[in-house]
Amino acid sequence: MQPNATMLKFGYPATLVAETEHWCVLVRPQQPTLGSLVLACKQPAAAFGQVDPAGFAGLQPVVAAAESALADLVGYQKINYLMLMMVDPDVHFHVIPRYEGSRTFEGVEFRDAGWPGQPALSPAVALADPVRDALVAALKARWPGQAA
Repeated sequence: MQPNATMLKFGYPATLVAETEHWCVLVRPQQPTLGSLVLACKQPAAAFGQVDPAGFAGLQPVVAAAESALADLVGYQKINYLMLMMVDPDVHFHVIPRYEGSRTFEGVEFRDAGWPGQPALSPAVALADPVRDALVAALKARWPGQAA
């Protein structure tokens, strides 16, 4: 299956953490909080109701794996899933780990500017390529069932 426009916008393949038959997990290039991800559906669906039953069933293990990897890396207190679908055409979720204060990764500080309220998508940390690559590697190493 060819990557769709939304996957490409969010940096596929450089940002790819994990991929299943129906979903791609990508590190969000603009990080409102450390570990922010995009779960992009690989099916040609412009509305959530267009995802077929196999795609819906395939979402659950991806969400569980993402939560496990992020809990280990970030130690989040809450996690938010946003399906905004205003600009990017393909079905996708923004996954925003939430925490009080800040986290540091590779010498970069990531504050949760919206805590304890709604997530603030900006300001966000724009990842330099080496930090992006390290974050992708750190999440891959923590992804259940995926060898480091």
